[in-house]
Amino acid sequence: MQNSEALALSAALLAAAGELTQRIHEGVVARGFEGVRPAHGFAFSRLSFGDATTTDLAAHLGVTKQAASQLVDELVRKGYVERRPHPSDARARLVLLTERGWACTRAAEEAAADAVRPWVERIGEREARALGERLLTLAPNGPLRPTW
Repeated sequence: MQNSEALALSAALLAAAGELTQRIHEGVVARGFEGVRPAHGFAFSRLSFGDATTTDLAAHLGVTKQAASQLVDELVRKGYVERRPHPSDARARLVLLTERGWACTRAAEEAAADAVRPWVERIGEREARALGERLLTLAPNGPLRPTW
């Protein structure tokens, strides 16, 4: 692959990711979850797997522990997460989604389905599934590192 082709592929993937992020965010807000940012959604994606500390969240987001702590503080104030004692580490605290956080996560799943639907209509369900599989092969664990 030529350098210009690699750059074009990179730009296309970044454009698709940016559009997808924006459309999911707009869908979440349209479903009544105001005051959230895309970075919150990236945090929710990690928290939905359970048993996460602020340190785990920082690693997932690619930010400092201090930045992750500030994000968690904000999400606690907004009622999306809560901190609980860690069952095996007295120094650590688990960060868990509240019912409001789970509802926002479900709204994001619905918004993601809405956002991807036009792509599926354009390229077909089989191609869309194949695209998803190929992308997971290339980047199976992210990282999700929002910069906004």
